[in-house]
Order: sequence, then C-alpha cells, then structure tokens
Amino acid sequence: MSDYDNNNQGAVWKNERRETEKHPHFTGSATINGVDYYVSAWKRDSEGNPKAPALKFSVTPKLATVIRASDVPPKPAHLYGIKNQPPENDEPFNDDIPF
Repeated sequence: MSDYDNNNQGAVWKNERRETEKHPHFTGSATINGVDYYVSAWKRDSEGNPKAPALKFSVTPKLATVIRASDVPPKPAHLYGIKNQPPENDEPFNDDIPF
C-alpha cells in the first residue's frame, strides 16, 4: 500500500476523443474529502477578457453503485390507485395434482 495521500487532489489529461466544441478539452478525476469525482475542463478564450480564467472545470461525483430497477422496492398498491379488493373466488385452493 502506498504512503502517498491522493485526498483533495486530482489530475486532467488532454481529451483525445473530443469531437465537438461542447466536449471538454481535458478529462480526469479527483478525490475530494474521500469522494471520487470525474473532472472535465474547457480552455477559455481570454482574448476579449484578459482576466478570464484559463480553464473552466466541471466536477461530477462517481457513483459507487449502480441502482437497478430490481433493487428498488415496489410502491404499495394504493399509490397506483389500486384499492384492496377481496378475491373474486373464495374457494379454497385445490392442492391435488391430477397425475
């Protein structure tokens, strides 16, 4: 295990897959307070404004788990507008197997 602490640090690299002007110039990751993040950065045009920042960043948390529909408990029937109704057939269940 490394003795180097990466907490509150990150890095970006040139985005080799940049296809449009909206795609970031740089992408990477960072760890802030023990939480991992994706980092995107765009170069800023500072010709019209010399005090404009050189890079603009966007930081998005990496999700530790993916939530699947099967992981979410179903809503109670009354939330779907279904009222509790007695079964139409009150006969006891026939457990006899004919073969």
